[in-house]
Amino acid sequence: MSDFLKKGFLLGLGAAVSGKERLDKKLKELVEKNELTQEQARTVMRNFVEKGEMKTEEWSTKQTEQTQEFAADLGLATKDDIHELQERIAALESKLKEQ
Repeated sequence: MSDFLKKGFLLGLGAAVSGKERLDKKLKELVEKNELTQEQARTVMRNFVEKGEMKTEEWSTKQTEQTQEFAADLGLATKDDIHELQERIAALESKLKEQ
């Protein structure tokens, strides 16, 4: 499963880089033709990058949620579950020492 997610992420990253390069090339052409100013081209590129960053954060959040759901479906213990058990064990050991 991890390999599948990694390949999907890399595919998306490659598409984003390719898209950014194509956008950059097109913006340069438009600036050369005086259809856009340098500032307008920078604004378009900045918006593109910001949207990509937002999508990356969104994807990361969704992946985390899906992973947690997957672990819960499998009945895997969470860090909180393990920490709670460790505290209970320590409390029981303490009571045994007192007896």
